[in-house]
Amino acid sequence: MARILTIEDQPNMRRIIASNLVRAGHEVTEAAGVVEGHDRILHEDFDTVIVDQRMSDGEGLEIVAYARQADATLSVVMLTAVATIELAVEAMRQGAFDFLTKPFEPEVLLSAVRRASERTALLRENCRLKREVRLLEGNSIVGSSAAMQTVRATISRVAPANSTVLITGETGTGKELVAWAIHSQSPRAAKPFVPVNCAAFTESLLESELFGHEKGAFTGAERSRQGLFEAADQGTLFLDEAGEMSPTAQAKLLRVLTDGQIMRVGSTQLKKVSVRVLVATHRDLVAMVEEGRFRRDLYYRLAVVPVMIPPLRERVEDIPVLCEVLSQHIARELKVPQRPIAPEAMANLQCYDFPGNVRELRNLIERAYILSSGDCLSPESFALPVVASPPTRAKGPDACATCPALRATPEGFDLPEFLEGVERTLIGNVLAAAGGTQAEAARRLGLSRSVLSYKVAKYGANGEEQK
Repeated sequence: MARILTIEDQPNMRRIIASNLVRAGHEVTEAAGVVEGHDRILHEDFDTVIVDQRMSDGEGLEIVAYARQADATLSVVMLTAVATIELAVEAMRQGAFDFLTKPFEPEVLLSAVRRASERTALLRENCRLKREVRLLEGNSIVGSSAAMQTVRATISRVAPANSTVLITGETGTGKELVAWAIHSQSPRAAKPFVPVNCAAFTESLLESELFGHEKGAFTGAERSRQGLFEAADQGTLFLDEAGEMSPTAQAKLLRVLTDGQIMRVGSTQLKKVSVRVLVATHRDLVAMVEEGRFRRDLYYRLAVVPVMIPPLRERVEDIPVLCEVLSQHIARELKVPQRPIAPEAMANLQCYDFPGNVRELRNLIERAYILSSGDCLSPESFALPVVASPPTRAKGPDACATCPALRATPEGFDLPEFLEGVERTLIGNVLAAAGGTQAEAARRLGLSRSVLSYKVAKYGANGEEQK
């Protein structure tokens, strides 16, 4: 079954076309002219558009061009009573899939619609696969640390099941990547993987986005629209930042997880869907349950299989291989040769806390590629935004032996000397990255000009004063 939009200003012809398509099992929406057709394409989802060339409020070529701009995968079949070679050529140039001359046999129209809808399906599947390949190539689950081995083992065990998975971890740890890995190793891998960030929508818009809505359900809902649960039918829906969901959305999500049925906003009809739900959040849902901000019954439905992704600072042994993989990908994106990271720079990265985790590491490497020169990425290539510190997993004064500024003395650990060394190195790196301009370096460090000048004089850091 395909979703067909028929745009025809002659009511009798429109009804004949629609009735033939409905008898063939298609879902048909009718529009009485160019203006209504524009609006339908803008607000609803279709597989094929059938449009007449000459109508009282415009020409079908306008629809062909608009449909191509709105959705490059959408196929358009044009109808005309007066066929010319010039019109046919122009229709195909604008992007029409087929061109039929009135009158035509119903079988001819049905054949054209079938082929057009198959083309749309193939193009959309191709787009989905390309997106998933980009996701897989750019974000492999990298790391040999014990924590990441545990994550990969959990993914392998849970992927074949249909259970809901709760993925937790700080921002930037790669929660969507884990969700995609679960989907790609599951029996649903050939079906859609649909991600949505729950924090990106207001309460009413999130409900409409997830469950769809009927015409008139709220202000601005001029047409019925399919939700993401319907779009992900037979596949996987990934709900990122699920802790931001409103109580109403939580209740609706619980119903889907319980009986596999959704109800569009403004509707009274339930619709069956088969969707595997993967959920991620950086929030403490247990604490939110205790505070009454998250439903307890929903939490237990979501946390069938929990997967916790450790922050980067707790697996610093993975940083070198992450840098290698990210560097390869960034160099390919920027179309430049890959550059190695100097040992001193790698040591500094391994001593940094990375509050933004792998996402922040990627941004640092990309910035270094763009702003620095030379055959390799040196310590000066990375202007770390906060003071470096030994990884939190480490214990004792010798825990971060790779950090040049961290040393133990026979009497113990000299903390003031360590902090001064880190500050001296950081100021020097930022000054170098700012081209020796103290005003810019002060801005990056969050210091006043006078404080930075004092520290430059104190440490003897290089930097040309710019007036």
